[in-house]
Amino acid sequence: MPTATNTPDPLVLRRARIGLHGAFATSGFVMGAWSASLPGIDARLGLGEAKLGTALLLIQLVGLGAMVFAGRLADRVTSRKMLLWTAPATQLVLLAPALAPNYTTLLACAALYGIGVGFIEVGINAHSVELEQHYGRPIISAFHGLWSLGSALAGAATAVALGIGLGGQTVLVAVAVVGAVAMAAFTRPLLPPPGRDNSGGSSGAPVRRIGTVLLAALFVLGLGGTLIESGAIDWANLHAANVLEADDALAPLSYTVFAVAMTVFRLLGDPIRAKLGPGRTFLWAGATATAGYAVVLFSGTAGGLTLAWAGWLLAGSGIAIILPVLFSAIGEAGGTPSNVALMSMSGSVGLLIGPAAIGYIAEATSITAGLLVPTVFAAFAAFAGPLTLRRLFRERVAEPNADKETVPVA
Repeated sequence: MPTATNTPDPLVLRRARIGLHGAFATSGFVMGAWSASLPGIDARLGLGEAKLGTALLLIQLVGLGAMVFAGRLADRVTSRKMLLWTAPATQLVLLAPALAPNYTTLLACAALYGIGVGFIEVGINAHSVELEQHYGRPIISAFHGLWSLGSALAGAATAVALGIGLGGQTVLVAVAVVGAVAMAAFTRPLLPPPGRDNSGGSSGAPVRRIGTVLLAALFVLGLGGTLIESGAIDWANLHAANVLEADDALAPLSYTVFAVAMTVFRLLGDPIRAKLGPGRTFLWAGATATAGYAVVLFSGTAGGLTLAWAGWLLAGSGIAIILPVLFSAIGEAGGTPSNVALMSMSGSVGLLIGPAAIGYIAEATSITAGLLVPTVFAAFAAFAGPLTLRRLFRERVAEPNADKETVPVA
């Protein structure tokens, strides 16, 4: 893996890494608290599924636009400066939907929250790519693991807070304030990116423009990775309840199995990628996710809930490191924060179209048929992912000004 020149002192690097760990965990916690609060917001404002769905869709759409601007801003001022300016505010904007008095105001607040989501997603992911270049070894997957862990802890903490009598609005206001303070603290030790020194000047680290075709391929792979994940988020429990006729107390454990496996393998993903290289890691991830979904589909015929849980465990293990590998690949290829923003956007697009695509097919046929969509995307990732990464790194090595060090692709 190519490394940047003028690498900071190891202690400075370690502090920056700890700070970014905290930033990812805080972002996941705030997002998890928002998700856990949705039933309360729905009940307080009397929204119903359609109005609530519209507000959630608005967050995603506005977030997509914000990601474009955030990527360009990070290109100009560095991801560190962008996070210092915006990270605390992006957590504090959770106050807006938390305090919205009616549906019309909620839509405006949802748009504001979407802007915050866009900035924080691009900022922390871009900085993780830059920090990995200083380290010269895989470290990105653990950041995503801490985001997932933070999100899970938020759900548990919200349930406890509501259980002891705190209101939903009180919980969200507290999370927003604490999240803003935490982000202000965690972003202070972050590093300037490779390619700039502390005064903002160039360090000579290579940065290049990734070709449109390769960017499009990476975008599709990122979209597919998120769509595979959304298949479990939205349909694992429904598959258990409606197809496998699981008990009400057991059906929700299907997504829990998936989420736990995904979190664990994100935390373990860096040593796996260090051992296998990005190409073979992507092949393993896609093949494992494909096998997992195949087992889930077969469980409707034989094996029942236990076999389905085994399938969700495999699917979560595989999907865990697809996006981290793609983010890292952009860094290894010398891409810019705008390229990282494109990967963040691909995830949002996957979350937009995934549930709808699976839902329409499930409505017309069955949930089992609908789950063929993420299964096909997982198989596509196993096939196309290693080829795309090999092409990406081959073009970099072939450039006259590229680092002479060979980039591992297998």
